[in-house]
Amino acid sequence: MSRAIVLMMDSFGIGGAPDAKDFDDNGANTFAHIAQNYPSLKIPNLLSLDLAKAAKQASGENLNFLPQPTEQFPFPHSFGNMKEISKDKDTVSGHWEMACLPNLKGWGHFKPDYPSFPDELILKICQEAKLTGILGNKAASGTVIIQELGEEHIATGMPIFYTSADSNMQIAAHEKYFGLENLYALCEIAYKYVQPYNIGRIIARPFIGEKNGSFTRTNNRHDYTAQPFGNTLLDEIKAQGGNVWAIGAINDIYAHRGITKEIHTAELNHLWDATLEAVKIAPDFSLIFTNFEDFDMLYGHRRNVEGYAKALEYFDSRLPELFPLLKGDDLVFITADHGNDPTYKGTDHTREQVPVLIFGDKSPEKPLGTRETYADLGQSIASHLKIKPLAYGKSFL
Repeated sequence: MSRAIVLMMDSFGIGGAPDAKDFDDNGANTFAHIAQNYPSLKIPNLLSLDLAKAAKQASGENLNFLPQPTEQFPFPHSFGNMKEISKDKDTVSGHWEMACLPNLKGWGHFKPDYPSFPDELILKICQEAKLTGILGNKAASGTVIIQELGEEHIATGMPIFYTSADSNMQIAAHEKYFGLENLYALCEIAYKYVQPYNIGRIIARPFIGEKNGSFTRTNNRHDYTAQPFGNTLLDEIKAQGGNVWAIGAINDIYAHRGITKEIHTAELNHLWDATLEAVKIAPDFSLIFTNFEDFDMLYGHRRNVEGYAKALEYFDSRLPELFPLLKGDDLVFITADHGNDPTYKGTDHTREQVPVLIFGDKSPEKPLGTRETYADLGQSIASHLKIKPLAYGKSFL
């Protein structure tokens, strides 16, 4: 039996979305703008997998890099680019679509200006959670709003509520003064009351520190995601007796559905360590699925080009550690869920195409072309693992 390994580089778009103007994202191109603004970028393994060719195929931009090591890539491989058909550009929509469940109706959204959240919604949450009120109540950068309101939060005990261009309600609270478990319990209450608004996620955003300007978010984030409205690739693999090893945020993104083993960790180094350990021991008929969230959370949203570039270099440097662990029938898929151009206006995701890079002893050695939906990835994994086809997508294997 075969295994599939998905390395999901959260937010690593390659431009060229045909509907970018509908999202006010014309010209956004995460990869190209990082390469242009960080010309010393060294990602020899990804380039050997024809990442630059996939990017040119998507956006038409010809990226020039400094000379990279020229060792031949040790496995057959192929490349392509994928368009998104979901009506939103958020993490959940991108992940569900690549698992053959596109979000064709779109999410509900809270308005960006104060007050973002309806009075009746906040009243219900506060009454059940026994809160005297909330702070924030607007669209904001999470790292900025905790500096703005952190001291007031500590003094009053009122949590910080905010949103973004994505479909979410985010709640920030101090781990020491409010309590991590209290924050999680509050998010569970909020999750219950946002259901009529068709909101994609409630996100717990714990932080530490004592003074405005010194507050920092911790790795104890937790997402409360809407239940998938149909079966995903993960559900089908589990239902047919397979194994789904979910590493990092994958657990929350799929609302803990269709998963047989949850591996909770964060940060690129730990996510790589957990992925390599999983590949060593996961049985046949397994999907090993890792979300490398640092690209998005730490660098894309914070518009940090240098940090994003260095994270790409680190990701690339760990890739060869995977090679000796692969079995003869294993296929590795490298992709992304949306863009988050660190040179673009604002702090939100950007609507872009994403790469799909494949390698392994049984990998096809042909260009995959431009795929009309991310669901082609999930359908290809279904074909590789020999499970029944899903409703959306066409296999490129």
